[in-house]
Amino acid sequence: MPIIKTDMFIYAPREICFDVARDIDIHTESTSQTSERAVAGITSGLIELNETVTWEAIHFGIKQNLTVRITELEFPVRFVDEMEKGAFKRFYHVHEFIEKEQGTLMIDIFDYTSPFGGIGKLADRLFLERYMKEFLIKRNRYIKKVAEERVRR
Repeated sequence: MPIIKTDMFIYAPREICFDVARDIDIHTESTSQTSERAVAGITSGLIELNETVTWEAIHFGIKQNLTVRITELEFPVRFVDEMEKGAFKRFYHVHEFIEKEQGTLMIDIFDYTSPFGGIGKLADRLFLERYMKEFLIKRNRYIKKVAEERVRR
């Protein structure tokens, strides 16, 4: 049951960071390497509390669908998305935004369980945990870029 925690400082107000992080269109742009796109539920704009989105993406050469629901949302401090259906056994993904003097500290906590018991645990150790961490960091760098660009406008 890996827990991946990342943090990133963004030179932008937390309200901007919060909205950029839950924007479906920006998520799609940030995950272009996996051809990720929203195919059901909220497919564009800002996702809100209790709303779902189903993502279609290609991971490890396999097309997959993943449905998540926003189960907690406290603007502009925190939101949580949880898997309802998909390749993981479960996941709980926390996005936190802490206001700092010159911007926002964005903290991302991805708590998941792989499917297939012992085989899933082995996959975590061999490649999946590292893959997921790199995926989240790449997405968070994109959030940082977009949020900071919005401040410069």
